Amino acid sequence: MTETKTVELQAGLGFERPLLEMEQKIEELKRLAQNTHLDLSGEIEALEARLARQTEEVYAALTPWEKVNVARHADRPLTSDYIQMMLDDFAELHGDRQFGDDRAMVTGLAQMDGVRFMLVGHRKGKTVKDRLACNFGCAHPEGYRKALLKMRLAERMKLPIVTFINTPGAYPGIGAEERGQAGAIALNILEMFKLRVPILAIVIGEGGSGGALGIGIGDKVGILEHAYYSVISPEGCAAILWKSGEKAPDAAAALKLTSSDLLANGLVDEVIPEPLGGAHRDPQGTVQQVKATILRWLGELSALGTEELLARRHQKFRQMGLPLGV
Repeated sequence: MTETKTVELQAGLGFERPLLEMEQKIEELKRLAQNTHLDLSGEIEALEARLARQTEEVYAALTPWEKVNVARHADRPLTSDYIQMMLDDFAELHGDRQFGDDRAMVTGLAQMDGVRFMLVGHRKGKTVKDRLACNFGCAHPEGYRKALLKMRLAERMKLPIVTFINTPGAYPGIGAEERGQAGAIALNILEMFKLRVPILAIVIGEGGSGGALGIGIGDKVGILEHAYYSVISPEGCAAILWKSGEKAPDAAAALKLTSSDLLANGLVDEVIPEPLGGAHRDPQGTVQQVKATILRWLGELSALGTEELLARRHQKFRQMGLPLGV
């Protein structure tokens, strides 16, 4: 384990330490068996079964704050990983025709198992250099304008739209505000209700504030099991209500931001299961689960006429916040 991961574990994923220690023991036994030709298969199988049980127990009992930290895990698959592992073809499209190209928002024509669509997603970056270039997934107004421009192109081409949400929030800098950050996000929300093609929105990690909502209007809204979706980050909420970042765990619980809370409150349509132990333990399995969900949803929505699609989209969001069944 690198020094970077050790720091991260101590800071936010301390609950995984027993699991990591058990994984290390299993790897040591496997190396020992390979180097000495001893038959340790029984011991290894018993430890693996114990690890699976303990992992299931730990992740079934995660607090909302622990889930936030899982959603932020450095090894969790990002939009760039989905592009690489899920798509058969992808042609990236750049620029907003007004100011520039925001690397925090990726857009492009995608193809997967013969199905073509427009992909729009937050891009966080993997290396330190990339993360800085992408503002850690916090898009500027030109990023949201680029997203809307490409979504309108998809409408003209009669292509469905798939968005991947993974941002702590829109970029809050002075320059972004001067260039109309709030207006760009508001316009996206308004115009996405009018687009006459199917729209899928999936929260793959962090879904923070208006930065998430700027590409979050969809006929189907899904969230990965250990992702979160909230009006504000737990740290931001804690700073406002308690004037202390130490209250972030309390804020996470109060915000009802976990996938199960969101599903119970009718704010998402479906929770997409993650592999045992979270998406960071099996990125490929997670990608395949998301892929299957996208193909299933697109198949369901393709049977709807345009007017019915739009009517259902409007009704879906108008009902949010009302008591269930109203």
